[in-house]
Amino acid sequence: MSCIFSIFEHKNPRWMGSQGVGFTLNEGVAVSAAKAERTEVVFDNVSINFPTVKSVVDELTKEKLRICIKSKLPLGCGFGLSGASALATAYAVNKLLKLRKSNKELAVIAHIAEVENKTGLGDVVNQYYGGFCVKLKPSSHFIIKRLHINNVDVYCRYFSGINTKSIIANPRLKAKINKAAAHALNKIKTLLNQKNKTKFSDIIKISKEFAFNSKLLKNKRTIGTIRNIEKNDGTASMIMLGNAVFSNKPFKGAIRLKIIDKGAHLS
Repeated sequence: MSCIFSIFEHKNPRWMGSQGVGFTLNEGVAVSAAKAERTEVVFDNVSINFPTVKSVVDELTKEKLRICIKSKLPLGCGFGLSGASALATAYAVNKLLKLRKSNKELAVIAHIAEVENKTGLGDVVNQYYGGFCVKLKPSSHFIIKRLHINNVDVYCRYFSGINTKSIIANPRLKAKINKAAAHALNKIKTLLNQKNKTKFSDIIKISKEFAFNSKLLKNKRTIGTIRNIEKNDGTASMIMLGNAVFSNKPFKGAIRLKIIDKGAHLS
């Protein structure tokens, strides 16, 4: 899940990505792959059009496969399910067909699929490593700084989705996002240089400032929910990218999740 991001452009999708801050949750996706008569992607028992996942399959094999994805979280609301599904699919197909590709190779394939289909820029890197990740270099380099914020409860509520493509492909929005992200990341760097342990609430406050300054935070229910949480001595911000809220304190309608250090893996 992302809370701060900037857009790093490159003509080669392998090297396009993002800088920013994000973390992995104890709820994600579980993916299985099986040979089939036609390639199909099934999300929670419903056949869907999922170009990012299909791109991963097409890159790895010419065989027809049925990809089954299970998740307790919704698509398109900022929880990073596109990247998680792409990465988990790569792991599942690699195991099924005994392709013997390394986890890093599979993560790069998933990252490229996200970039090409404009469903995300840096989630795959977070999910590959796991934990609370700061990306001060573009995510395409797979270099992160891990914050020691683990096994911490985070409370989330989503209202509606945001089309990621409509945001990251808009030059006007990109300029606002990158300006706000540069300011936010400078604050993050200052926190990293301090001897005191970085607090989750500090990251959330910087994230909220980024959300406002980038003009991404404009949904009335999201804004109202954040204000109500703050009135009750909590900190909250917008989940990137979705009309959704995350907080360090329980609030009405929220589900409780947990930040964990574990990245993508086979079960």
